[in-house]
Amino acid sequence: MAILPILQIGDETLREKCEPVTSFDLNLASLLNDMKETLYDANGAGLAAPQVGVTKRIFVVSVDEGYFEFINPVILGTSGSQYGVEGCLSVKGKWGDVKRPKKVTIKAFDRFGKPFKIVAKDFFAKAISHEYDHLEGILYTDKADNLRDEQE
Repeated sequence: MAILPILQIGDETLREKCEPVTSFDLNLASLLNDMKETLYDANGAGLAAPQVGVTKRIFVVSVDEGYFEFINPVILGTSGSQYGVEGCLSVKGKWGDVKRPKKVTIKAFDRFGKPFKIVAKDFFAKAISHEYDHLEGILYTDKADNLRDEQE
């Protein structure tokens, strides 16, 4: 496993719409392992493949509910809303307030190609929504109010 460099805002890769994963193989497993190690090293809640230079529909999330890997995710539905502060590993030193769904229903595949569905609430739903946006080339700064520096 390896800690991967995290791309920063301004890198065009972060603005690309990601392509579906077609091979559930050792290369995918290696990437997922590296993404997990990178996420934990950065002390983040989530990390999407484009943040490490891979334009594939993959993200990982580590929240109170556990560690999850989402491959080729599709958001099936959302409900409610929550508004609160967000940051991003690709936008160091900045924070902003973002409106996100309170509940998200998502389907995806695990690293072995097995489908699953999750209903996430609260911070888990926020993390999924944030990471899913990365797969569409959207950064939280595109949606944020009151964008500010970390020290404020």
